Order: sequence, then C-alpha cells, then structure tokens
Amino acid sequence: MTDLWWLLPLVLALLIGALCPLTGTLLLVQRRLFQANLISHAVLPGLALAIALRLDPGLGGVLSGVAGALLAERLSRAEGPGEGGDEAVLNTVLAGFLGLGVLLIPLLHIRVDLEAVLFGDLLAAGPVDLLRSLLALAALALLLALRYRQLVYLGVDPTGAASAGLSVRRLRLLLTLVTAFTVVSAMTAVGVVLVIALMGAPALLALGGASSLRQALLRAALVGLALSAGGFLLAIQPAVNLPPGPLIGVLCMGLLPLAALRRG
Repeated sequence: MTDLWWLLPLVLALLIGALCPLTGTLLLVQRRLFQANLISHAVLPGLALAIALRLDPGLGGVLSGVAGALLAERLSRAEGPGEGGDEAVLNTVLAGFLGLGVLLIPLLHIRVDLEAVLFGDLLAAGPVDLLRSLLALAALALLLALRYRQLVYLGVDPTGAASAGLSVRRLRLLLTLVTAFTVVSAMTAVGVVLVIALMGAPALLALGGASSLRQALLRAALVGLALSAGGFLLAIQPAVNLPPGPLIGVLCMGLLPLAALRRG
C-alpha cells in the first residue's frame, strides 16, 4: 500500500486539473475571471472561523468567498461606473478579506498552515479533499447541464440576455457559488493563490480558435489535466523533489506565450 502513496494525490490533481479550467472558461467568456481571484483570497476568514468553531473548513471557506464576491459586487454598483472604480473596489475587498483572515488566526488562537492554504500541499491530500473536489465537479456539471444555453447567451451578449428576460443576477450567483466550491476544493492541490493560474491559462489557450463554448470547455479541461498530471509527476521525481502546487503554477505561466500565438 505504501508503494501507492502517490495515487490519491494524483487523482486529486487530475480532478482539480479539469475542474479549475472548466470554471475559469465560464468566467473568462463573461469577463469575470477576476472574481475567482477575489474569492480565492476571501475564503481565509471563513476558514479561520470554521476551524475555531470546529466546523468543516470547506464550508466556511465557501461562505466567506461568496460573501466577499457579493460585497464587492454591491460596492461596485454603489460606486458607479467611474473610471477604475470597479477595479479599486474589487482589489480593496480582496486585500481586506485576506487581511481579516490573517488577523483572525492569532485573535482566535487557532493554528492554520498558511503556506499550505496559500500554495497547496498536494502530498498531504486525504479522502475528504477528494470528496470535496468530486462535489464541486458535480455542482459544475449540474450547472452546465441545466443552464448551458443561458451561459452561452450571457457570455455572448449580457445586455441582450437581460433584455430577453434572463435572470442574469441569479445565473451569476450560481456561477459564483460554483467558483467558491472550486477554489475551496483546489486548496489542497494548488492553494488559494495559485488556483487562479489553473483557471486562467488553460482557458486562454482553449478559447483561441474555439467554435463553441462546449469545444472551449473540453479543450480547457484537457489542457488542465495535462498540466496538473505533468506538474505532479514531475514534482515527485527524486531528481526534482519540488512542491507540486507551485510547479503547476509555473507550468501554467509557460502556457501564456502559446496562448498569445493562438490568439494572434
């Protein structure tokens, strides 16, 4: 059994490798990928509170991430369409939630491995992490099965979708929930900081030349699978011996020139 210690982390890497690019592609076509970055930083206060209350940290992270996204959206609307206003609000909420999470750790007298939360610790993955990822993937699959056409319409023409009576706010809320599930499930694999790379880079590459959202989703998932599996298997080689999460993040960055060539 000890010879197969790598099997569960590899399966988790494959799940996250498919899940993150799928979610990232949906966000990217709606020009809302920064929301994933916001959520990934906003999960920390919820994690800290859940640990202090002896609840599931994943549940706390999801609730905190969604709260951060909703707060940023509400404040952005209140701020109005001023030049750079939305970006200023989003970045401020991102930094504020991250700072609050860091402050709660000593205030609540809890122990949190911040390095593992921020950058992942795939080799420490357990059955709970695998179950969390499977639930997140199921939630995404359900969203795609029930709302695929609406997601396409919203990505192509959000104004037209709203004029046609589509509940844009509800659909975006559902996608926000799925994004929060994705971020929390990816914590063990790549951490809440590096997850944005696994969401963004495969999606950028997949969208180049794609004839439909379905094709882009499939391409993004395949690229993410290759990145995650390749990064993990390379990281555990004795000659390399590096943390898998950061290595996967670096491999994602290496995709950017290829994505730029495809777009060109």
